[in-house]
Amino acid sequence: MTLSPFITADIADLPLLQPEGWHDIVPVYEFYTASTFCFPVKITLANELVGVGTTIMHHDTAWLAHIIVHPEYRNRGIGKYITQSLINSIDSRFCKTIYLIATALGEPVYEKLGFETETEYLFYKDLKADKKYHPSTYVLPYTQNFHEQIQFMDQRISGENRLFHFENRLATAFVYTANNRVEGYYIPDFHEGFIIATSSEAGIELMQKRLLSKDHAAFPINNTSALSCMSIQGFEPFKTAKRMRLGEIREVDYSKIFNRVAGSIG
Repeated sequence: MTLSPFITADIADLPLLQPEGWHDIVPVYEFYTASTFCFPVKITLANELVGVGTTIMHHDTAWLAHIIVHPEYRNRGIGKYITQSLINSIDSRFCKTIYLIATALGEPVYEKLGFETETEYLFYKDLKADKKYHPSTYVLPYTQNFHEQIQFMDQRISGENRLFHFENRLATAFVYTANNRVEGYYIPDFHEGFIIATSSEAGIELMQKRLLSKDHAAFPINNTSALSCMSIQGFEPFKTAKRMRLGEIREVDYSKIFNRVAGSIG
């Protein structure tokens, strides 16, 4: 069993590892291999790709992502080995907190390595937009004037310095403003289309706008406003996943995350 960097040439073998029910992992690993802040690795056995995983660095925090083992090679300790290798590759002098989203299959593995559950994410699918919804005058296309407010808001709510990952996507974003102040933002074309909002009004309206083009959603169980919005429309989660942490606790306001990022940011 050999651990080595995952490279562009390995992408052709990824469909062999594609988990059932997941979004296509090929575009995600294309992103990882092309990004300077992502460090994907692979496990090979007799020259066969049997496992992958990635470290994503956010300055002084990190995410472990897409840790996947070929179904025929599970229960052999490969997932644990990948995870521990990713942890070991992170310089603990500068990065004090590591996050990941755990499936039911992976959760026991991560617990054995010291990860603790911080919250749960609720996942929805087959959603339909409210046909009566029309964006209000509070929802505006992004302009550079909103940049500083978004940067401050994102860091305060996420507890991470991560804006540099998606600054180039802000041109496609929408903001919810009241009294010329940004209360929320939505980036449609960045992974799952994430939404951050400081008010329920902003978050719910941006959720409704997002559902005009997407039929799925995911947010922390702590966001009671988002949960109530879904329940009122008759939508129920079809699965949950744990958000887990290794290392120092950071202040994250889960009640202000109206849709998760996933993909390259975690």
